[in-house]
Amino acid sequence: MPTVSLPRRRTVLGAAAMAAAGTAAGRPALAADLPADAAVAQQVKDEFRHGWEGYKRAAWGYDEVRPVSGTRHDFFASGHTFGLSIVEALDTLWLMELDDEVKPAADWIEAHFDPAVDADIQVFEAVIRLVGGLLAGYLCTGRPALLARCRELADRLLPAFTKSPTGLPYRYVNLRTGAVSGSVSPLAEIGTNLPEFGLLSRLTGDGKYLDAAKRAAREVVARRSSLDLLGTSLDVESGRWADTTSCAPNPPVDSFYEYLWVGSDLLGDGELRSWYRLLAAAVAKYQLEEQGGHYWYRQVDFATGEVLGREQSELGSFYAGLLGKAGDLPSARVYYRSWTALMQRAPVLPERFDFLTGQVLDARNELRPEYANSAFDLWRLTGSAEYKQTAYQYFQGLRWGLKVPGGYTIATDVSTSPIRLGDLTPGYWFAENLKYLYLMFAAAPRFDYRTGLLSTEGKLLRGANRT
Repeated sequence: MPTVSLPRRRTVLGAAAMAAAGTAAGRPALAADLPADAAVAQQVKDEFRHGWEGYKRAAWGYDEVRPVSGTRHDFFASGHTFGLSIVEALDTLWLMELDDEVKPAADWIEAHFDPAVDADIQVFEAVIRLVGGLLAGYLCTGRPALLARCRELADRLLPAFTKSPTGLPYRYVNLRTGAVSGSVSPLAEIGTNLPEFGLLSRLTGDGKYLDAAKRAAREVVARRSSLDLLGTSLDVESGRWADTTSCAPNPPVDSFYEYLWVGSDLLGDGELRSWYRLLAAAVAKYQLEEQGGHYWYRQVDFATGEVLGREQSELGSFYAGLLGKAGDLPSARVYYRSWTALMQRAPVLPERFDFLTGQVLDARNELRPEYANSAFDLWRLTGSAEYKQTAYQYFQGLRWGLKVPGGYTIATDVSTSPIRLGDLTPGYWFAENLKYLYLMFAAAPRFDYRTGLLSTEGKLLRGANRT
């Protein structure tokens, strides 16, 4: 998900400095031996309950909780709530067999979720969080009202696509009036909708959702450079590039690439798969860079390939799993191990850094799930214990650095000793991080490990075992 950049920091990710910071803050030594799977699964479930109880105490029915102050936060629009954390959590609660929590969560959505709020809503976030969450909730619980709410919401989001002269969606739409705004949009916001809209078309028999999503993706691919690279953002009215930097797999383009592959898998669409392979090959050719045995991805001009920067975002760590799923396991392993090496020095990962100099450019941690996502994907593909071990180390870092009495919180600076904490549990915390970890260790009976498919927001879009 796109983030707002903070001023550049001078902190350097030196091994000695980061290790000293961890020791000074009282970080316990990482477990040398991985506990039994059942024990880890229970630990993960306990931590999920800890955060969920904090949300229920302080912010039930509101979008997000501020667990340090015990207050709440409206994510989409000030003064309006969608119960975001409830929607985000529903399929996780179900997968963890927390059935005492599933019913009140679904009941709240059916009674209070309003798809017609009079406010400008970010289309990208609404699709991956709300449309995806309602779809997953319906698939898990079988409650038809969830699908009905989902369809009404999607209908109110569609003007972002249908009112655009190019088919590239506007960034915002007023759910009540249908008014659109935000004509310059990054690729992730343009193209992260194929699985959700495609599945909704399949479930309802109405192809308009998939048609809108695929047209947007086609319009982007048609605007690739002669090097088969894509820029960062487009003017959705003129169809011209607003930023011609190719920054994949980093934000704000990350999930555009992911959804070409995920969409092809879920929908059986060979054209989406061919687009992914074309674009990923160009990214590997012009942007992949090896530094000290590690793989990172630089930023280049999409028309010339000229190197423009070497920033790496934590969000980009998802790409290891995507590379593996798309068949490039050798590159996936190297890229994943690059992030693992960084995690040994910074057990709570920073938001952004320069992979050439080691400078931390943004020392926040937003409770991102991408490293755990890749661990889960690569474990499913290979069965290797490496991914369970490293995922557990990631989990230990979260418990050490970001756990508070009211749940889990973001950090404003992970380079300080102790870590400087913020005050927010993003809704995606309940959808992603601990779900990936739980599914790795729990042998969850409600998840089909052979066919299961999760969205970019960790929503279960295929593989819910309801019998």
